[in-house]
Order: sequence, then structure tokens, then C-alpha cells
Amino acid sequence: MARTILFNKPYDVLSQFTDKGTEGSPRPTLSAFIDVPGVYPAGRLDRDSEGLMVLTDDGQLQARISNPRHKMSKTYWVQVEGLPDAAALDALRKGVDLKDGRTKPAEARRIDAPEDLWPRTPPVRFRKSVPDCWIELTIREGRNRQVRRMTAAVGHPTLRLIRARIGHWTLDGLQPGKWRDA
Repeated sequence: MARTILFNKPYDVLSQFTDKGTEGSPRPTLSAFIDVPGVYPAGRLDRDSEGLMVLTDDGQLQARISNPRHKMSKTYWVQVEGLPDAAALDALRKGVDLKDGRTKPAEARRIDAPEDLWPRTPPVRFRKSVPDCWIELTIREGRNRQVRRMTAAVGHPTLRLIRARIGHWTLDGLQPGKWRDA
């Protein structure tokens, strides 16, 4: 039977089991948190992003999650600089133009700060003169740093990015650095 694991990736952790970048590199990887043989990440999450990752030993499931052709939804909680107005949210909903083409329409709405949110280490840099807020963004593709590029394209750079859901799997109750079987 296939094994599927849900993992809450902390900030500054690489979404792979080994760091082939630099010999003796101190950068933490998934192997510091997950000691389960034969499972591999279904998709990636940038080092400076946090939240839900799905790992599995089922190659077909891995492809279904990570291949954009399957259009599996991924929901992010995004702390952005500034206060996006209706026009900025509407632009995200319609799709924005990036250097590698127009994004597919997304679901976007302003939300209150997520409940029971853990502190980030290091903390997000706050500026007293610039307000910030949270938006929930759901996309069905997965380009490199797409969410960050989308929020920047509408004038609201990302300060903190947390993936909260992949398909039907959620981050609910899973603390950073912890995992559970799906």
C-alpha cells in the first residue's frame, strides 16, 4: 500500500533530502525531520516559504500532485506589504502577466491573520510606515516562485508565504517540522 505523508516545512529548510549545493553546507533539508525510507516530495516549496508538503512513495500520485496539467489546487496564506484593494485582488483573480507569461486565474481574498500561526524564525521584517495584511491565494499551476511574483506584479510584495492546502490535504494542526501520515 502506498504511503503518503503530510509535512509542515519550516522556513529556511530545503524541500529535498540532500543538499547537493555546497559540500558540508549547514542548510537543513527534509532528512533532518523525516526518517521514512522511500518517500519523496510531490512538488517543491522554496527555502524561504513555509507550510504543507506532501511526500509519497507512489509515483503516480506524485505526478498528479506536481504536474500542472492535473490542475490540483494549492492554497497559500500570504502576508503582503500594503493593503491590496479590490482592483489588485481582481487582477490576481483574472491572472497577471509575468515574464514567463500570463498566470491562470486564481482565487484571491483578504483574510485575517491565520489563527494559531507559529512565529517565524527569523521574524518578518516590519516597517512601521508600511501596513501589511494577509491574503488567501489559490492557484492551479506551480511556476517557480509564482505566488511571490504574482503579489509583486500587483504592487504588494510577499513578506511571508505559507502553503495551507494541496488538493484535499491541509496543514490543520500540524506544527512546523512535524509530519503525519495522510
